[in-house]
Amino acid sequence: MAWYPGAKKMELQPESDAQAAIRPTQFIVHSVVAPWDENRIYAYWRDSTNLESHFGLDYDGSLGQYIGTETRADANAGANRRPDGTGAVSIETASNTKASDAWTPEQIEQMVRLGVWLHQRHGIPLRVCRTHDDPGFGYHSMFSQWSTSGTACPGAARIRQFKEVVFPAIVARATGKTSEEDSMAGMTKQDIFKAVWETDAVTAPDTAADRKTNKTWQPQSYLRDIGNRVRAMDARLSAQSAAIAKLAGLVGSGVDTATVVDAVERAIEDAVVKVSVEVTNGTES
Repeated sequence: MAWYPGAKKMELQPESDAQAAIRPTQFIVHSVVAPWDENRIYAYWRDSTNLESHFGLDYDGSLGQYIGTETRADANAGANRRPDGTGAVSIETASNTKASDAWTPEQIEQMVRLGVWLHQRHGIPLRVCRTHDDPGFGYHSMFSQWSTSGTACPGAARIRQFKEVVFPAIVARATGKTSEEDSMAGMTKQDIFKAVWETDAVTAPDTAADRKTNKTWQPQSYLRDIGNRVRAMDARLSAQSAAIAKLAGLVGSGVDTATVVDAVERAIEDAVVKVSVEVTNGTES
């Protein structure tokens, strides 16, 4: 298990030893919906519930850690620990009783430091989670899989701070760049491929059968449609060329019409099959 050196260690037992190990891939932030410091949050986890978070953060920035970050904590429902052993690190942050207030500058600074450490210690990528099981950073209400009964946590004001202040500051601190300079931080080649080729943004062809209901296509669909049309054209041209060549060879040979038709049909069929085989075997590009 791993303990953050910037937090006061307040180990929960038996949870710390009894609960399963995880490989941390996400950091999820919460509001505790109470103006509690790290000591009061610890007491609540210890005495009043069988749930717990990894960290508890007071308004003044004081931070407690209750479970090692490589051990499951039960604040995130389906993100606590997945069948593949990955899981989320969670932090509960002091708030008013309606979870409507903003984080204090001290809370923001502590979350930024912790976020950088989690990136460096566990390799959590510097991106906002795109799906409920996608590695990265997020807030509790982002995905239904992270809450058993639905939640607005950490509240609208803090969600805005997460997007505009906290996460960009984590990226900037971890990379030494501003968030504008590092807007693509954490993106892989596959991420970029999907963003370019799997986004419905190209106007559908005028001849598309479903153009009225499917007005935009993915670029990869457009490219596939063009490829199919080119292959069909190749087949037609090959058939025409075969027919012309066969007819030219029969000119003046004195054969009857039925024989000519049969020979031309066989030539066309052989040409089309040849094109189909070449395309199937990948010899066409």
